[in-house]
Amino acid sequence: MKLEKVTFKLNGTERSLSVGDLYGQLKPSETLIETLRERFGLTGAKLSCNDGACGCCTVLVDNVAVPSCTMLTVDADGKSIVTIEGLEQNGKLDPLQQAFVEHYAFQCGFCTPGIIMAAKGLLIKNPHPTREEVGEALAGNFCRCISQYHVYDAIESVAQMGGVRDE
Repeated sequence: MKLEKVTFKLNGTERSLSVGDLYGQLKPSETLIETLRERFGLTGAKLSCNDGACGCCTVLVDNVAVPSCTMLTVDADGKSIVTIEGLEQNGKLDPLQQAFVEHYAFQCGFCTPGIIMAAKGLLIKNPHPTREEVGEALAGNFCRCISQYHVYDAIESVAQMGGVRDE
């Protein structure tokens, strides 16, 4: 069966795209990162390795952290997608975003959105992870410029506050 339309919830808003070969239509081979950045202007998820190795493009798909460069948009049909832009609500940062600021858990910022989204997925699943579980959850995220200890401290501070909002 050929999919003619893809419908998903993006940061709380339902979106639909026609699938096909005509100009402007979603190509069946288009990745989720391409769709997020090029069709919706959501540039928080970064395109870096294009094969799921660095984690810079991590988003939540049905509350699970996924590298969006390895997922086809057509596979998002019927799912809920949350990007780093979708965490802020009513002008207020998500507790996890705020903790990253307070713990200086970023430097250049290129990989930070992916790390935050991977941590968010972990905290939704496990509101009180051990440091080892945090390390396992972030194993797919590569960063050259920050200390992992600042990141761990930020995540642990949110876990101690009672976790994160479930999107």
